Order: sequence, then C-alpha cells, then structure tokens
Amino acid sequence: MNILLVTDSYPPEIRSASHLMQELAEQLQLTGNKVSILTSYPQYNLSDEVDTSGLREYSDENGVEVLRVKTLPHHKVNFVVRGVAQLSMPYLLLRKVKEYIKDNIDAVLVYSPPITLARIGSFLKARYNATFILNVQDIFPKNAVDLGVLRSKWLIRFFENIEKKAYAAATRVIVHSEGNKEFLMTQKGIDEQKVHVVPNWVDVRSYAEAEQAGKFRQKYGLKDKFVFLFAGVIGPSQGLDLVIEVAKEVRVNRDISFLFVGDGTEKPKLEEMANSYGLQNVIFAPFVSKQEYPELLKDVDIGLVCLTSKNKTPVVPGKILGYMAAGVPIVAFLQKESDAHMLIRDANCGYSVVYGDPEKAAKLIMQVYVERDKLKQLGANGIKYASEVFSIEKAVEKIERLLWNYKTISYSKV
Repeated sequence: MNILLVTDSYPPEIRSASHLMQELAEQLQLTGNKVSILTSYPQYNLSDEVDTSGLREYSDENGVEVLRVKTLPHHKVNFVVRGVAQLSMPYLLLRKVKEYIKDNIDAVLVYSPPITLARIGSFLKARYNATFILNVQDIFPKNAVDLGVLRSKWLIRFFENIEKKAYAAATRVIVHSEGNKEFLMTQKGIDEQKVHVVPNWVDVRSYAEAEQAGKFRQKYGLKDKFVFLFAGVIGPSQGLDLVIEVAKEVRVNRDISFLFVGDGTEKPKLEEMANSYGLQNVIFAPFVSKQEYPELLKDVDIGLVCLTSKNKTPVVPGKILGYMAAGVPIVAFLQKESDAHMLIRDANCGYSVVYGDPEKAAKLIMQVYVERDKLKQLGANGIKYASEVFSIEKAVEKIERLLWNYKTISYSKV
C-alpha cells in the first residue's frame, strides 16, 4: 500500500509529533508499505548540533521518502501570523505533492494539529479514492479558546467550520485515549463507528539501550542532586509557572533541582520568574537531539508533566510515554479532564494531582523526595506498561487494520 503521512514537523525537529511520525513511517515501511512523508522544512525546536543547510527538499531516509516544503513561520510567532501560516500550509504542501509524488496514493494519514492540514487528506481522498485517516491529538479550536489564545467569535466559528469539514471528510478519525473519543462523539457529533482509539506509541528499545553515563548531570552541574526534569515545548498550555512557584517553595532543600530542557514562547517568562525569585535550584537548557534524549532521561530522578487547568480536553501529554519507556517515575500536574491521571494510576508509574495549587504541588514534590526508595519500582512499572500497551508494533497493527478494512469494503462495492 502507498501511504502518505502529513505532519507539520518531522526530525530533525524535536517534538512529540515529529518523533511519533518518524516511528510510524519507519514501522509502516517495515511491514511492507511504501511510505512518504509530507512536512514543513525544519525551523523550530532544533538541538544546537543540528545543521539543516544540507537537507534536500526530497530525500530517502531509512527507506522513507521525505518531502520537506518551506512554509510561512508557524511557531514562535503571534496568533495572526500563525493563523495565516496554517491556512496557507496545505496549499503549499499540496503543490509539492503534485510535483514529486507520481504514484497512486492508497492512504493518507494527517496529524493534527494543525487541523488545516486535513485539507490535504480531503483533496487526496477525492483524487485517488484514498483512505483518509485524521489523527487528532489536540482538539482545535477548543484548546485555543480554553487557553484564551482565540477570542474572536468570528474566528472561532471560522475554525470550527474547518474542523467540522475535516471530521466529515475523514474516512476514519483516530484519537489517543477513550476520553478523547467520548469528547468527539458527545461534543462534536462524530459517529461511534468513525472514531477509533489508537494510543500513541513509543520505541521502548531505544530507551533500554541508553546508558546512565552521568553526562548531563556533569554538563548542568547536577551531580548528587535529586533532579526533576521537564523536557519539551515550553508553551502557554503547559502552565509551567506553577513549577517555578514550587521550586520557590522547596528551595530550602538544597538536594532538589528542577531542569527545564527545551524552548518555547513561555521560556523567557519562566527565566524571568526564576531570576526574580533568586532561585538557584532551577536550570534552563536547550533541546537535546532525539538520539541523546534517552541518555538525558537516564540521568534524572523524576519526569515532570504539566498542563494548565485552562485546558478542558482529555489530552494525554506525549512525553509521559518517553518517561515510562526510560523507567523514569512521573510527577504530573494536570487539568482534571486529562486521561493521563488514569493512565499514571493504571500503570502505577508515578503521581498526579490536579493543576493549580502551588502548596499542594510542593507537598507532592517533597513526598516524592522523602519516599524516593519507591522510585525504582515505579520506574519498572512504567517500562512494563509501555512495553505492553504502547509499542509501535501494536499501533501500526491497529492503523493497518483500519486501512485495509476500509479498502476491502470499498473494493467490494466497485
């Protein structure tokens, strides 16, 4: 089967989306499919070692054909510029599809956000009679409305119309948790037969092969510290100012340190907060490469997850799976609607509380520090659960079943 995966980010960009799509592409290729990636040219979330000057527009990477297209800026810009970029992106990408991809396309899987990329799936479905799977990670525009990023009633209706058309055009809609499925059925009116749960995946093997070398502890001056790590995009939805407040509350304990590895629009604000409080227990560092990330996780004690209570959808942060695969126990401050509370409880791999109360969050941090003899078992529980539930092989099996079942039905009608 000829499969096209559409995403706004792909390695060398460092984001959950880019890693998920690379792993999906390579696994689909291993199971006998011809796989192509359609994505934007890398501009954001790059490690310091990455040089993009040698990247070609069209290349073969581990058996996967990758088409990278230069688009308007769509991260680290104001909402107006980002909106224009996301609206123009599908047309810029489609133009290159017509130029480079000559074979028939049997299936197209679109990663959302941004929801505007569903336009590509809709077009290719009509042109090639292709199966169109829409992989919905964040429910837009609701998440933008909840965060206060999108306020104009006209724009909200505009993007809701795009969203409605995307769901209608998709052959199948897949989400990463039961809560998200229920939300789309009850709030968006999607038929139960159309929406399916395919949990996100993680390559447990790459984490198992990583060694605890102490490289990052030495690099960031964290030898003998009890380290809480947040790694990823530092944006408004994370609400990481809570963690800075917690760091302020627990700074009397000189063993505890908070390490932020990543970048985003909120990073300068957090740095300013930490400086204004005179915090010595908070360290900011740039992104590390995908290859180094497992080593980074092996060098810390706890993986932090944070989503502000302004989020009102059941989203499960993707970084949880990486922490689990590396055997790193989790401390999560999340909105009450997140399915991650149940996931952490079911896996018995850490702790979670509802986001919002700095004193309660600080007490949890101190509890974890005091009960650190439990962490080894919590980490082992995470590895076991990730191996059994979140393997890439299981995810691809489910996705291929959706693709082939639809194709079989379609062909039988011809």
